[in-house]
Amino acid sequence: MKQVVAAIIIRDSKILICQRTKDQPLPLKWEFPGGKIEMGEKPVAALQRELDEELGISAEIGSEVARIAHRYKNGGGVELAFFLVTDFSGEIQNRIFKDVRWVDRETLPRYDFLEADVKLVREIAAGKIV
Repeated sequence: MKQVVAAIIIRDSKILICQRTKDQPLPLKWEFPGGKIEMGEKPVAALQRELDEELGISAEIGSEVARIAHRYKNGGGVELAFFLVTDFSGEIQNRIFKDVRWVDRETLPRYDFLEADVKLVREIAAGKIV
């Protein structure tokens, strides 16, 4: 199973979501920014690295708010750890995505999220998490 970290970034009560490009696996799906943990890397360090690479920000990683194991129909498995981020420095730059948006939590379910994220998206929208 791939070990993945992702950030739920909140600013002014909006949440940052990112859309994959048409050339990435699971094209045009929405997700929370983050990525794979590299060999020997700690989850928090991996997320800081990914947020710098993808968005050009230096983030202060908060508490882990969810952990999800998911197996896709093609057989690939992923274990995702989601961390809260409420403080970061730098301006958000879209370095790898088709689109990056700040959205209200209630509108999250309107976006076509990765299958592994859907339950979490519903919980965030309902105010059960973060």
